Amino acid sequence: MKIGISATGKTLDSEVDLRFGRCQYFIISDTETNEFEAIDNSSATAAGGAGISAAQILSNKGVKVVLTGNCGPNAYQVFSSAGIDVITGVSGKVRDVVEKFKLGTYSISKQANVPDHYGMGSGSGMGMGMGRGMGRGMGRGMGMGMGMGGGMGRGMGRGMGMGGGFASQSNQPPQTTGADQDIDALKARSVALAKQLADIQRRIAELDDKKEDK
Repeated sequence: MKIGISATGKTLDSEVDLRFGRCQYFIISDTETNEFEAIDNSSATAAGGAGISAAQILSNKGVKVVLTGNCGPNAYQVFSSAGIDVITGVSGKVRDVVEKFKLGTYSISKQANVPDHYGMGSGSGMGMGMGRGMGRGMGRGMGMGMGMGGGMGRGMGRGMGMGGGFASQSNQPPQTTGADQDIDALKARSVALAKQLADIQRRIAELDDKKEDK
């Protein structure tokens, strides 16, 4: 059986990366042959949909179980649709995690254990910003802070201006919308469902052939 583990490095002595979608590497281990493969997570720096893309990477590798620290709802939905089990709350060295899995130490997770965008610092990310205002408007400033799971959080600062001019606001980069996330999730689910349908149709054809042989 192939299992996929989010990791901070490319060896079995690497630590488990508590983030899933934005982990640095995945280590795929075959529990029957003890062979393993380390692959880069190309979704780690994606602007959005990192969890979905990462889940598709492991699904394409034929992984049956995924072990990680935290898994969000979008990635979990992709795995569920593809028939892949997820185990969360995992930590320690990859080598030890593989052995514990073989011993049946872990339990399958029934749902995601963190919200969307958790790796981006949506938990305890704090920021401090300096605001500047011109006129009777509101000034805005951007601050950066560390979030849980190694991500970055953003903070907003506001300042009151005085006088009779206009407010000055900083330009903020466009953010990925909730609609984009929904579209990515639906596309991933569509791919998984299409795969399941193809498997079902192939099985039906095999049973029909056996029936005719009789």
